[in-house]
This record gives sequence, C-alpha cells and structure tokens, in this order.
Amino acid sequence: MAVIRTVDLHKIYDEDTVPVHALNGVSLAVEEGEFTAIVGPSGSGKTTLLNMIGGLDKPSRGSVFIDEQDITSYSDNQLIDFRLKHIGFVFQAYNLIPVLTAYENVEFIMLLQKRPKEERRVRAMELLRAVGLEEKTEKRPTELSGGQQQRVAVARALASKPRFVLADEPTANLDSKSTAGLLDLMQELNQNENATFIFSTHDQRVIDRARRVLTLEDGKIVSDETRQG
Repeated sequence: MAVIRTVDLHKIYDEDTVPVHALNGVSLAVEEGEFTAIVGPSGSGKTTLLNMIGGLDKPSRGSVFIDEQDITSYSDNQLIDFRLKHIGFVFQAYNLIPVLTAYENVEFIMLLQKRPKEERRVRAMELLRAVGLEEKTEKRPTELSGGQQQRVAVARALASKPRFVLADEPTANLDSKSTAGLLDLMQELNQNENATFIFSTHDQRVIDRARRVLTLEDGKIVSDETRQG
C-alpha cells in the first residue's frame, strides 16, 4: 500500500502575470521503503514536487496524501508538527543554522523532539563520524567548506531516524568518496529502518543506486522505471 500519494498535482507560479506551470498534473504513489530518484532537466519540477510532498509548499490544485491523510488540508502548525515527527530534509542550499556548530545543527531536530540528552549526543556523534566530520563538530557553517556543510545537512536529516527523507541534490558538492559514503549511510537506514528516500538529482552516482527512477519533463512524469535488487 502506498504511504505517499499525489493526485493531479499542479503548481502554477506568477498566476497574475505569465503563468509558469512548475507541476502539471503529477499523480504518483510511493510505497514504504522505496529508494527513489526523481530526475529531469533543470526547471522540470523536481524540487517543487519534493516541496509538495514534504508540506513545504501547497499546490495550486490537487492533493498530497501521507498514510491516506491529505496534508494539503493541514494548517501551518499541523504541517510543522508533521514534518518534525516524520520527515528529514536535505536542501540544496544546506539551510544550516549559522550560529550553531556542526554538532548542534545535527542535534537540533532531536532537541525539538525532546529526545534525552545522551541519546542526542550518541546519535549526533555517530552520524558526524559516518560523514567524516568527527574532527569538525565545533565548527560553525562559515568555517566549513561547501561539501562539509552538505555532509552536516545530510547528518541532520538522518538524525531523528525519519520515516521519509526528501533530498534535493544531496551530493551536488561532494567528491566520489564522500558521495559513496553518504549513499551507503542512506541505504543502511533505508534497509534497517525501512525509511523511504526520495531524491531530486542529476547525479548519475545517485541514479545508479536508486531502485526506482522517475523522470520529469515540463512538470509531468514521462517515465517511471523500477529496477530489481
């Protein structure tokens, strides 16, 4: 049974001037535990679709169902609570909190969830080691390279062991070794915790690991490929 469904999803920007159809009738179903890549040219609607699924933006028309609950009808407070409990985000622009250290950024979601201090410490350090940043725990974002900030962002997204991880170009600033390590970490969470991963990506290294590849063009799904393994 699908844990995520979108039904006739439309997103139109600049409706009062020249309308831009970022999404144009996207309907899809995602089952629990999928490891899915959304691909397509720039401007095809990949990031917009992720934002809709994650409740960061609302469609112009259509619905998003999570566990058969229509999150497009949720209030802002309900969406905040939903995201906090269920979703880990990896943004292309990192979205780290500049006044917090790498450790504090990774810990932050768990702090909001009121997890015990020792649990937060163990999980944050485990993830920072996994992404190769155990020596950078006290560094703030401005003291880290772009690739290091990206790794902190991925560690933060995984910290609370979310049911769903939505990742927008998560490997854009990473070398091959770092990319392989991060994808290993994500696949481990996917397999051990049955977390559902949806990536927006141009990176062939990510696409090669995906078990399902959705292709968007002009705001529409033009291909849906499921692989074995």
